[in-house]
Amino acid sequence: MTAWELPTTAEVAGQAFAIRSDYRAVLDALSALADPELTRDEQAWACIQILYPDWEHLPDYTAAFTAAMTFINLGCPVPSDQPERPRLMDWQKDATLIAPGIDHVLGYSCRRCEYLHWWEFIGAYMALGRGPFSEVVNIREKRRKGKKLEPYEREFADQHEDLISLPGKELSTEEAEFFKQLGVE
Repeated sequence: MTAWELPTTAEVAGQAFAIRSDYRAVLDALSALADPELTRDEQAWACIQILYPDWEHLPDYTAAFTAAMTFINLGCPVPSDQPERPRLMDWQKDATLIAPGIDHVLGYSCRRCEYLHWWEFIGAYMALGRGPFSEVVNIREKRRKGKKLEPYEREFADQHEDLISLPGKELSTEEAEFFKQLGVE
């Protein structure tokens, strides 16, 4: 395979297995991998079942999971010692901000198309420029780093806190008050 081809199989234990390459399947797998109600093993198992149509025939589930992660990572192996990075986006929560930007880059609706390869979807995602999604991620990053928001950012954050906050651990009242006093809101 060359860099200009889009894979639809993954090699597991020396054999090629079909992999669901449509971006929706990968987003489902990523949701399973982030599901806090599942153990790590259950998350990996769900990912395998989502991405491999013939998962029952896989000879090695560990190798299949590694191959799936390589596919998701655009053909690059994921280093085992890679530290976990803070989340700045959530595919489900941010879908209403991401999809229009991807549509703009692609020139058609990604949600209405029958098939869009994961790598093409991510290519369009990486080409997103200025817009509401980048503004939201910028504010999240500034908050994470404890940087002061510009007045227009603070106003946007005040008006759109539902867009800015990510699912997961919420700030306590004391933490929120502390950040507000610092002007980091």
